[in-house]
Amino acid sequence: MGEQPIFTTRAHVFQIDPSTKKNWVPASKQAVTVSYFYDSTRNSYRIISVDGSKVIINSTITPNMNFTKTSQKFGQWADSRANTVFGLGFASEQQLSKFAEKFLEVKEAAKLAREKSQEKMETSSDQSQESGRETPSGNQASSLNGTDDEKISHVPDDTALKTENDRLKSVVEQSKKLETELQVLKDRNAQLTDTLHEANSNAESWRSKVTQSQGENNQLRHKISELEDQCKEVNLERERNAQLSLRIQELEADLQEKEQELEDLRKQAETIPQLMSKCESITAKLQAAETANRDLSEKMTLLQSEIDDSQQNQKNMKSELKKFMDALDGKIDELHEVRQSISKLGVDN
Repeated sequence: MGEQPIFTTRAHVFQIDPSTKKNWVPASKQAVTVSYFYDSTRNSYRIISVDGSKVIINSTITPNMNFTKTSQKFGQWADSRANTVFGLGFASEQQLSKFAEKFLEVKEAAKLAREKSQEKMETSSDQSQESGRETPSGNQASSLNGTDDEKISHVPDDTALKTENDRLKSVVEQSKKLETELQVLKDRNAQLTDTLHEANSNAESWRSKVTQSQGENNQLRHKISELEDQCKEVNLERERNAQLSLRIQELEADLQEKEQELEDLRKQAETIPQLMSKCESITAKLQAAETANRDLSEKMTLLQSEIDDSQQNQKNMKSELKKFMDALDGKIDELHEVRQSISKLGVDN
């Protein structure tokens, strides 16, 4: 199967300045593809990134490597074989977290692969030692049957032959390893060529996409190019360029967020006609309600005046009724007196 990609992302690539060992130097002018590759032949893992026709990352992962997050969107790792430190700037914290998780996973896999390889080497070494023990015993048996002079002259020859034999075995094994590595390098070269073509096609598509969203970034990039032209030999300006590149990443992330917000606003704008029709309906209902309210207010005013008139009439009627009751009481008293007079007359008669 050879070497196959197992994880791919996009990021801005940086390398540590070899002179200062402090400042970051951009290895890519824009975000490029960064991939994890697994070589089933050698049971190894690598991080590879290509910018155009230039390989900017070719780092074999070992169990001793560590990936460190230095900010929300930036991470780094040291490669002792390449004698450098690589840095990656991502568009979002989520992409950085996924890359770091994959790094840890690949690191553990490389550790297991090394342990299995060591076990195989130890097993092979034990077998060679056992076979080596058998060979000297035969020589010892033959030397016991010889004279003392033969014993003295035979031992150095066996040691020299064994040393030469071990050296020849080492040379043969090294030659086999070199042949295997040569074949692996040929396969990797073919794969890198395919990856290069794929990266070129991806870069073209990405450039076309980036061109559409460069309206707000052209001015900043123009300033960056002017600063780079004016300050190419100044280390302080290199650091500023790295900071500006990180700022571009943040702006691109902000641009994506703004585009998402614009898309949400467009979706909300589609509902504006419905809201306008509802608003007009509610306005008509509100006007009708206001008209009804005015009518009710007028009716309430009339009813209130009628109530006031009725209350005044009731007061007048109560006054007249009281006068009538007082007159009626007087008449009743008069009738009572007449009745008593009639009763007295009856008794007298």
